[in-house]
Amino acid sequence: MNRDQAWQLVCENVESVALRQHMLSVEAAMRTYSEIMGGDADTWGIVGLLHDFDYERWPEPPAHTREGAAILRDRGVDEETIGAIMSHAEWNHEQYPLDRPIRKALTAVDELCGFVYAVALVRPTRLDGMEPSSVKKKLKATQFAAAVSRANIHRGAELVGWTLDEHIENCIRAMQGVAGEIGLKLGT
Repeated sequence: MNRDQAWQLVCENVESVALRQHMLSVEAAMRTYSEIMGGDADTWGIVGLLHDFDYERWPEPPAHTREGAAILRDRGVDEETIGAIMSHAEWNHEQYPLDRPIRKALTAVDELCGFVYAVALVRPTRLDGMEPSSVKKKLKATQFAAAVSRANIHRGAELVGWTLDEHIENCIRAMQGVAGEIGLKLGT
């Protein structure tokens, strides 16, 4: 599956603009991490783009990821890509452990991208000029984006072998590259 086909699948299954923006954010982060970690940018980007394409239709575990995997198999998507997508959900870790760089990266960036997005929404300059310190300050404010697991964000940095500051910096820079597409460009 190429990127255009992946985007078409997203558009067929996801009406929520916010969820699409999240998947575009994760795609950008995965492309950035592929460069750093030595992966194929197109494959990693597609994994990031598709990781939640079934969430709107099947939000409950384990249907989320498993229903999507069935759709991907029907469309001829390779098992490595499907396995990487499956691995971002804890209920799939027995069959799809976090034993490969692409799986570690997806798990690491998923929640962090959502949190960085939330931080950007409350900043007058959105992603422009955002630094890890801004994100870390909001991480300490447990009432802010309370549903986000701070433990998962810290664990993500450990999974990819970076400091929390480096991990946050990588996600911010990746998302800045797609700020217009995800609704975070100033003036949009």
